[in-house]
Amino acid sequence: MADQSTHPSFSLRPISRTRLPNDLAERLKQLIQSEYGPGDRLPSIAALAREFGVGAPTVREALKRLEMAGTVSIRHGSGVYVGHRNDALLMSNPVFTGMPSKQQLLDLIDARAAIEVLGAERAAREASEEQLAEMEALLAKAAANLTNDDVLNQTNMAYHRMIAVSSGNSVFAQLLEVLTSLFTREQRAILDIQNSRAEDHREHVEIFEALRARDASRAGHLMRAHLDKVRTDLQRWDPAVHPLPVLARPA
Repeated sequence: MADQSTHPSFSLRPISRTRLPNDLAERLKQLIQSEYGPGDRLPSIAALAREFGVGAPTVREALKRLEMAGTVSIRHGSGVYVGHRNDALLMSNPVFTGMPSKQQLLDLIDARAAIEVLGAERAAREASEEQLAEMEALLAKAAANLTNDDVLNQTNMAYHRMIAVSSGNSVFAQLLEVLTSLFTREQRAILDIQNSRAEDHREHVEIFEALRARDASRAGHLMRAHLDKVRTDLQRWDPAVHPLPVLARPA
């Protein structure tokens, strides 16, 4: 396996900042395939940021995408290691302009349900103890931010994505990443429309308890019920009365 301290320098030109972080994820994947093997430790985030001429947050985002694809494994406090799925797909988030229509949002939640119900069932069987601990930490963060809608929304979406990652299906994880990127404004609006923060959190906790108990059937059932409730909230939503908030796009 490669040694980070002795590994030859990978001389790559800095990538354009107008195509981050998707291009960086692809470039990192190419680097891994050409110079590293399964289990090898990658250079630090700071070193990668210097080499590619980008900021550390961009590197972290690119690595997160690679982790969902199974290309790398991020071990907190230890480093980033090459995984065993170097042939996994990498999907770019679609360019989305304008405000989504109500029907489009209903279609999005239907698409999420198709992925997340089966994903929850598989996560109940496949999730590692480290992944379960990450879910529990996200739930604790959500519980501490029930009155901070921006943090709560981001944390809830991260929780759903972690379940998809834990399913062991890299395409599930990547599809959900794309869908939730389009779903952010809608979910943020639902917090205001129905004022169901505590109830939503309780449902998230129940799903986690089923996952921790390795009860695949219950985990899938609870996820279905949770997303059905979101769909019902959407159907009741009147955009004229509660317009979607305008969120800043990432720089």
